[in-house]
Amino acid sequence: MPEPKRAAIVVGVGAERGLGAALARRFAREGLHVVVAGRTQTRLDQVAASIRAGGGSAEGIAADTTREADVVALFDRAFTGDAVPELVVFNAGNNVRAPIRELEAEVFEAAWRVGTLGGFLVGREAARRLVSLGRGSILFTGASASLRGRAGFAGFAAAKAGLRAVSQSMARELGPLGIHVAHVVIDGGIAGERLESRAPQRVAEAGEDGLLDIDAIAEAYWQLHRQHRSAWTQELDLRPFKESF
Repeated sequence: MPEPKRAAIVVGVGAERGLGAALARRFAREGLHVVVAGRTQTRLDQVAASIRAGGGSAEGIAADTTREADVVALFDRAFTGDAVPELVVFNAGNNVRAPIRELEAEVFEAAWRVGTLGGFLVGREAARRLVSLGRGSILFTGASASLRGRAGFAGFAAAKAGLRAVSQSMARELGPLGIHVAHVVIDGGIAGERLESRAPQRVAEAGEDGLLDIDAIAEAYWQLHRQHRSAWTQELDLRPFKESF
């Protein structure tokens, strides 16, 4: 009987020039079958098709990570057939800015549902399946807001700080069971489609190497997955050399 294919799941994939897609391409280069997940099937299909055109293996599965049934179905599908995931990345988030006096409760809750609840659901379903294998990595995408709350970002900061706490608890629980859990703090702007379309002036002001290169970020995630278990990283922060901190 042939050995099952190695696979990865990347949750939070949108534009082709976004971090989620860059992660999926990097993992595919290593021969992993990549399941790309997000809310928009057409975007997922584009990313998967691009990976296949480059010689990799990928498929897109639409899922809303704030819905438990969607997340369970995603993992049930990903862990069937001839591919066994060994790497799961939670990359979803919604950066909402609003003054605290104008921040509506439903907006605050929506940020928490995407950034924290979604991370919990993905992390839990990954853990339930990887523990039986005794190996694998679960990686979470954080932000500067994971560590400190800025004016106008109460909802986003609360969501990201919550996700960081989930990752820490999971690392302590799952590490002894052979599962590497890590949280990546993205401390700076990402040179991708979202920032270029929403804040072109910021991109221009950042200048050369003033933003995080998406492929460089993806390389860091892959190296986390490859770490020997005698020296695992639980939290890694990434920023451009120009970024103050």
